[in-house]
Amino acid sequence: MQLNTLSVHHLSELMGKKEVSSEELTRFYLEHISRVEDKIKAFVTLTKEEALARARAVDERRARGEELSPLAGIPTAAGDNICTRGVKTTCASQILYNFIPPYDATVAGRLKGAGAILVGKCNMDEFAMGSSTENSGYFATSNPFDFDAVPGGSGGGAAAAVAAGEAAFALGTDAGGGIRQPAAFCGVIGFKPTYGYASRFGLISHVSSLGQIGVFTRDMTDLALILNEICGHDDKDATSASVDVPDFRKSLVNDVKGLRIGLPGEYFGTDVSPRVAAKVREAIVKLEELGAVCEEVAMPHIEYAPAAHYIISSAEASSNLARFDGIRHGLRVEAEDVLTMFKKTRGQGFGEEVKRRIMLGTFALSAGNYEAYYVKALKVRTLVKQDFDRAFEKFDCLLTPTSPATPFKIGEKAGDPVAMYLSKVYTMPANLAGVPAMSLPFGLVEGLPVGLQLMARHFDEGTLLRVGYTLEQSTDQTRLKPGLLL
Repeated sequence: MQLNTLSVHHLSELMGKKEVSSEELTRFYLEHISRVEDKIKAFVTLTKEEALARARAVDERRARGEELSPLAGIPTAAGDNICTRGVKTTCASQILYNFIPPYDATVAGRLKGAGAILVGKCNMDEFAMGSSTENSGYFATSNPFDFDAVPGGSGGGAAAAVAAGEAAFALGTDAGGGIRQPAAFCGVIGFKPTYGYASRFGLISHVSSLGQIGVFTRDMTDLALILNEICGHDDKDATSASVDVPDFRKSLVNDVKGLRIGLPGEYFGTDVSPRVAAKVREAIVKLEELGAVCEEVAMPHIEYAPAAHYIISSAEASSNLARFDGIRHGLRVEAEDVLTMFKKTRGQGFGEEVKRRIMLGTFALSAGNYEAYYVKALKVRTLVKQDFDRAFEKFDCLLTPTSPATPFKIGEKAGDPVAMYLSKVYTMPANLAGVPAMSLPFGLVEGLPVGLQLMARHFDEGTLLRVGYTLEQSTDQTRLKPGLLL
């Protein structure tokens, strides 16, 4: 049995019936990682011994007859900007090459408490700045569907790990599409909850007002199980929302009759590849056949979202990353005086994209430019949010392509930062508005995955689960496997 192609809930059932143990399952995953990792390069750090020890502990609890979470004994992974106690957390940056957090991020702690088995920390664009995982301070990750193509970014390592069967699910972060775009490129589900629904405590974020921890999975039932664990108020996070968390499994309803789905015309313009648009249209036709009502909707300020997003995110990055200076943790380059030490440490520790955004953000926040750039970007953010508010007065959710095109080749856009930014042009607006958003695989174009993006009102994750589950149960387009798993 190829255990690493099975869903979390299927694996949980097998362990419940004692047909496989957590230790056997974890060893299976670790052996698979050793076979394919030289091609994928999804992990910055592997935690083999710790994972096996935790797996044995879960097996002992199961043998004692304890009631366990569905996630108990399941191998998982996490992006390298989510703090994990005792496990190196580098943000894929040389400036944090030796940082070992003394505490768990709240979501990591909740998964650990549920018995999930962390097998490693995943590669990403440095400090989550990028769209291809080529900006990692260590190495580039490959797409499991085409080793010469990028896996997307910033969370390309986590998406590739799930797609390649190196983890049953993974945590990632999404400040502008860092979960959804790589999920679309790697043919897995990527989910960004409403801002504030899952705790951000322990996330090393470069952009506090936009970033959100979310998850990569292979099917909708797994997604519901994991959202049940990671969502909910956290006193340690000042941005955490005090709202009730439902059992998301109850939203797994195979029925979209009467559901009103908006199709923003701004996402179906000339920027989108005709073949990607055709796959999205195919999904729309299917949803209409199943009883949903799909109609176009105007969101006139969406075209300004990318510019506003990059001004706001760069401004926050210039502030948030100021604490990495060689004094408190991470890289320290010795010098003849403190000021020179700061300069050398930051100059050698940060990569080119991080330096570019720090300089852009510092410029936007400087005297004389603050009103012209930063304040204006905040006003645009409000207009974008109002576009969403008006759309949700008429529609239950919105459907768009996740990305204008399928995965591009490694190196193809590495020298063009603007082209790289625009590969996430369709995912950034949801971060500005703070609404929940999901990328769902929907077939292949020339052997590469296409993603559908679904967005809903704040804290209405249930509608996204309902639409995704219906498509999953009604088509063969959402369960994609790369050649290395066939």
